[in-house]
Amino acid sequence: MSFTHMKRWCETPILRRLLEFKMYRRKIQSHNMAYTMFRHRWMRSLPVLSSSFKMISTQTDKKDIDLSKFPVERIRNFSIIAHIDHGKSTLADRLLEITGAIAKTEKNKQVLDKLQVERERGITVKAQTASLFYTHQGQQYLLNLIDTPGHVDFSYEVSRSISACQGVLLIVDANQGIQAQTVANFYLAFEAQLTIIPVINKISAKLGTNAERVLQEVVDRIPPPMARTEDPFKALVFDSNFDHYRGVVANIAVFGGHVRKGDKIVSAHLGKSYEVNELGLLRPEEHPTDRLCAGQVGYVVAGMKDVKEAQIGDTLYLQQQPVEALPGFKPAKAMVFAGMYPMDQSEYTGLRSAIERLTLNDSSVTVQRDSSLALGAGWRLGFLGLLHMEVFNQRLEQEYNASVIVTAPTVPYKAVLSSPKLIKAHGGEEITIVNPAQFPDRSVVSEYLEPMVLGTILAPDDYTGQIMTLCLNRRAIQKNMVYIDDHRVMMKYLFPLNEIVVDFYDLLKSLSSGYASFDYENAGYQAADLIKMDILLNGRSVEELTTIVHRDRAYSAGKAMCERLKDSIPRQMFEIAVQAAIGSKVIARETIKAYRKNVLAKCYGGDITRKMKLLKKQAEGKKKMRRIGNVEVPKDAFMNVLKRKDK
Repeated sequence: MSFTHMKRWCETPILRRLLEFKMYRRKIQSHNMAYTMFRHRWMRSLPVLSSSFKMISTQTDKKDIDLSKFPVERIRNFSIIAHIDHGKSTLADRLLEITGAIAKTEKNKQVLDKLQVERERGITVKAQTASLFYTHQGQQYLLNLIDTPGHVDFSYEVSRSISACQGVLLIVDANQGIQAQTVANFYLAFEAQLTIIPVINKISAKLGTNAERVLQEVVDRIPPPMARTEDPFKALVFDSNFDHYRGVVANIAVFGGHVRKGDKIVSAHLGKSYEVNELGLLRPEEHPTDRLCAGQVGYVVAGMKDVKEAQIGDTLYLQQQPVEALPGFKPAKAMVFAGMYPMDQSEYTGLRSAIERLTLNDSSVTVQRDSSLALGAGWRLGFLGLLHMEVFNQRLEQEYNASVIVTAPTVPYKAVLSSPKLIKAHGGEEITIVNPAQFPDRSVVSEYLEPMVLGTILAPDDYTGQIMTLCLNRRAIQKNMVYIDDHRVMMKYLFPLNEIVVDFYDLLKSLSSGYASFDYENAGYQAADLIKMDILLNGRSVEELTTIVHRDRAYSAGKAMCERLKDSIPRQMFEIAVQAAIGSKVIARETIKAYRKNVLAKCYGGDITRKMKLLKKQAEGKKKMRRIGNVEVPKDAFMNVLKRKDK
């Protein structure tokens, strides 16, 4: 009955006329406005009715920003630094709202975290810049804010951001207190001689309580940049990304003079000259202006089409006024290496382009060409940690639609050669091994060296015993242990890097109910009894799973890897033997049983020889399949295999 009424109502002349109109949303890019338009279905272009304009941004109109009215004395450049998940991005959201850079809504969460991987994981991966206009005691100030990552794997982003600042907000979570990365970031800022403003945070940042007081303290405590407008133009490139249409977009901190659109600038690193096509502020979206002056932080587009042209740490200057290059940055030291190969060799060129563009945006990744008999041409990439590697892989998939095979992560070992022939071939006694497949035989080596790190653990004293057991299981040597207050202890251990690189942080968090924090720094190399362990599937070595292990751990590591491979590899129509081997000696084995059809189902009795004949025929077929069949290792199996389950 209701359907009949609805049909009659839809056939009325008034509604029939209304249904002939369609609604369209249009956007005017140049004015950041949107409007709604209604059009009859027979009309091609003219609107019959339009709604009122609606602003979709609260940003100050571009014509209103005159950067020349901000002398250096009224500019403040600062970063927000803290341990992971202490509320840096939340505080940044409140500061953006207070200064009118974004509209105040409940949807403002991680506004500066623009990458999909950041929003999915809830962490900051990439440092982001935002320019804020804030009025304090009748004077308008330009505040350049840089939100930084908190995880130890992205500490290089923090050190780069600090170079463009004169002060930092050091955030401490009110519930968790001082953590390992809080201490590490403090020393980064302290060594750079920056003004440090401590901020107790968490619930207050979500509600915006006292957030404006933070801005007042930034203006009062942080000194203006040491830069002069009268000096020749000089700028430091502290970050960059690649735009498919405009080329390289460089983030710069201006240390002297000013630059305008149309100026000819030169890269000190390459000596090439470029014409400035566009420049401006980040609010946090790109906001073009007519110039950038001394002390200011902004972006510049100068027609750099090759990703290799924009080096992080490069100095830019005007063509007519050469200047001495700025010190730049100390290169990041890769701690974890992994092979990366295209799923199909026909995708090699596209993947190379994607890696080049992504490494421009993340300069802490080292790239070296590599090849594998099983996987073909690829690269061996160096990362600052395992999370860094996972995020890089995820960004490749999400931003460039690239599907890749990533081999087992390893750390850079060293070997002291004893063979005069090899010493001559390598040009020295000591060689660095980043690919386990190239691990030299013991007969030509006098000793192996493994990388060591000095780890700092902060945790409640309730978990001290469990943490000490975990560290001892990872061949760690205790260096120090002090109580920093009545309930928290700080422990320092010397770890082999290989023992902590994959899953140590996860296990530490798990056994301490999430309260422990961990940070580490490089501590050189130490002699160790190392061996290469191969993983065989039906007698064939899987190069991607070859690992270097300590001799004392070879059996337990091999058995554990075989067990996890057994769980990770799908069953086939034939039996699969999973083996761990050192040289020609098999030290562990697991068997993945074959799928088996019941060939005796049709036999309801009768002579046993008939049944034996059917079973023998089936066994011969399985044997043939095992001989010619290839075992595919699923992509996610590589990481599952490496995860250890410490008791």
